[in-house]
Amino acid sequence: MALSTLDPRSALVVVDLQRGIAGAPVEPHPGADVVARTVELADAFRARNLPVVLVRVSFAADGSDAVPGRTERPRGGAARPEGWDLIVDELAGHPGDIVVTKRNWGAFHGTDLDVQLRRRGVTQIVLTGIATSIGVESTARAAHEHGYHVTLATDAMSDMSAEAHHASVGRIFPRLGETGTTAEVLETLAKTDDAR
Repeated sequence: MALSTLDPRSALVVVDLQRGIAGAPVEPHPGADVVARTVELADAFRARNLPVVLVRVSFAADGSDAVPGRTERPRGGAARPEGWDLIVDELAGHPGDIVVTKRNWGAFHGTDLDVQLRRRGVTQIVLTGIATSIGVESTARAAHEHGYHVTLATDAMSDMSAEAHHASVGRIFPRLGETGTTAEVLETLAKTDDAR
């Protein structure tokens, strides 16, 4: 277990667990498992009055607010179904949660996420979501660059390929923060209670 501690002012940041993403085929953890584990974490954070941030990605129907620039791989320009960008029902509906809408891979650039966290005195974030190597990794990199302690709940995230997931977890995340399973994060959170 690489997870050593959680700061007293930690926040859970959930990346892109929304209707149009959480139901897509992902590996190595099915989307339903990622959502269920994230719900466990969100409930634990809420019970301790710690912030839960639900990040969603959304774009204008005509794509006018999508990130510009040439890429070798085509972007998903297909029409998206109504409600694709809504947070999954299992996580939605908690008035105290912070909802951040992004238009990039990462949750910091172009949003008020950093302001929301700093106003609440947050010094550490725990990340979950889909996709590990895209939205989660981009957010983890930016969080690290913003000076937050970063924890990554590795079984509460998944990717379009197991290879991409494992590359992020094994090679990138140890350079950005600490990793642990949902159970390990919950256990560490309970120890933080004892230290208060």
